[in-house]
Formats: sequence, C-alpha cells, structure tokens
Amino acid sequence: MEISSTLINWYSQNKRDLPWRATSDPYIIWVSEVILQQTRVDQGMEYFNKFISMFPDVFSLAQASEQEVLKQWQGLGYYSRARNMHAAAKTIVEELQGIFPDKSEEMLKLKGIGPYTASAVASICFAEPIPVVDGNVMRVIARLFGITLAVNSSEGQKAIYKTCSLIIDRKHPGEFNQAIMEFGAIQCVPHKPACISCPLRYRCEAYRTGKVEDLPLKTKPAKPKTRYFNYLAVVHDDKDGDKVIYIKKRTGRDIWKGLYELPLIEMATASEPGELYGSQEWKAIFRQKPLEIVEWSNEYKHQLSHQTIHARFFYIRAENPPQGSDSWQRVKFSRLHEFPIPRLIERYFKHQKIL
Repeated sequence: MEISSTLINWYSQNKRDLPWRATSDPYIIWVSEVILQQTRVDQGMEYFNKFISMFPDVFSLAQASEQEVLKQWQGLGYYSRARNMHAAAKTIVEELQGIFPDKSEEMLKLKGIGPYTASAVASICFAEPIPVVDGNVMRVIARLFGITLAVNSSEGQKAIYKTCSLIIDRKHPGEFNQAIMEFGAIQCVPHKPACISCPLRYRCEAYRTGKVEDLPLKTKPAKPKTRYFNYLAVVHDDKDGDKVIYIKKRTGRDIWKGLYELPLIEMATASEPGELYGSQEWKAIFRQKPLEIVEWSNEYKHQLSHQTIHARFFYIRAENPPQGSDSWQRVKFSRLHEFPIPRLIERYFKHQKIL
C-alpha cells in the first residue's frame, strides 16, 4: 500500500540512530519499549544504557535482586513496570529455558507485558504482522484519516487499531511499526508539525480540511489527587564519625512500592509545623526523647501522572530510632546510594548534600 511504503521509505532516510535499532534481540527490544512507554527518547537513552549495562541479558536480570533492579530504574517512575519486568525475566529463565517467546499471544502471558509491548517485540523481532499503537501512532492515524473519536476512548482506540491493521506492511511489519512511531515522533508532532515537508500531506485528511492542530481529539483526564507528605530525616552520628539515617521499604498498594523512604506523616491538608508536632503520628514516632529539630525545608512539589505531592522535610537529630515500626533500617550516609529511593527524596538528599 502506498502509505506504508511511503512511511518505510521516509524512515530509511530519517530514522534516528538509536542503540536498540542495531539488534533484533527480543530482550533488548523489550527493555527499550518498556522504558520508552514513560519517557521521551532523549531522556530514556541514559536509563536504557545504564539498565542494559547492568543487566545485558535476561539471565542477569532474572538473577538480580529486586533492590538492584529498582535502583537502576530509579527516576523513571512507574516502578511496577520494573518489578513486572523482573518477574517476567525470572519466568523466561526458569520456565522457558531463557528463550523469549516468539508469538505475541505467548508474550502476553508474561507478567507486565501488555498488547503494546507484545506487538512491538513480536513485529520487530519475529515479523508478526500486528500493529503497534502508541501516542505517536494515534496522532498520525487520526490526522491521516480524519478520525474524530477521542483517541483515549475505547471506541477511538479500536478505530485506530483497525485502520493500522489495514495499512500495515505485512511483509515488513516491524519496519512499518518503527516507521510510523518515528514519523509521529519527529515529523507529525503534536504542535506545529512539519506539514510542508510531509510526504503524506496530500493523503492527509486533517491537512486537507485544515484540522491538523485539532486532531487527535482526547477526553480530559481526571484532576490529579493532591497529597501532603511530611518526611522526617532522623539523623545521628555513628561511632566512626559517619552520620546515619533511618529508612524503610515501602509496601502495600500505593506509589513507589519497593523503594525506600524516610519516616512519613501524611496529612489531609497542608499543615504548619506546630500542627504536625501535636499529631498522634508524630507522638507515636518520637515516643522517646531527646530530639532536636534542626530545620524544615520549603515545600517540594512532585508531579506524578495522577497525583500531585506537596512535601516538606524535617531534619531531626535524635539518639533513638523512630518508633512505630520494626522495619526501619539504620543506614550510613555513605551507603545511601545503594538503595532505590523516590526522585522526590533524592532531590532533598542532594540539596542537603546527603547524597
């Protein structure tokens, strides 16, 4: 079909030189696709290189500890994806003799692998003629064919997928999928796309009708939830002169599961220090005295996809560990770099020169 051949020809001339494009190793493609689901290529490159350097194959990833995996993932967010990759790697090694499945339907049985990732790996590595639909592809298809259904609705996504299925190059599906994703990333961009130099502009319904900036349509997302965190950096001097601080691993069904954090008091609203000191949570943590509140920080705002966190950090000198939990770990400042922590806490540690 003319559209697919035009896209593949454009791709051969314009594609970026990216490390995962130099291989058909399904493990490498898998890692790159999971990383790129939540970050732009220019930001994701550093994470990809670091991750592959530490875990060059599925065996090394399967053998690693969860803490090691999360440490390499630190800063990318969506930490459940790293945990799922780790679990899937173990399954591949323990149940499939280290051989990555070569069919998308088999890939979908692995933890954390959904239709997008399965389609990408299956088409690029094994030439399975199945479309890959990401945000870039949705934009290209919606504009080319004038699709006015919201692309983040189930109806819109079905229409995009059906259209992609009709135009995919069945002999070279992997190249087609990479081409249309790249086309959306650097040619048919969200705002002010390069329509004048676009090889498909005369086939494009949005260009013909002057609706390029109007498409794709999206329904408005729900307003992010707002949370107020008060972190307690409980510090004292160790016998050898190094400082120590208390952290513990986050558990439960909430953000940052598996990462380490400081003692936390979450309040329903923004609170003044005096209100915090009088709370039952504070009294439960500091049942034993003495302690010295050295300082408290200005507010740190941290934006997640569905949450806005307003955080304040309290630097506290105390000879006794925080109470209320038996899972606090007493860690020297010099060893903190070994633990995966949320970017929010990392920002504070770096500002305080703790890291």
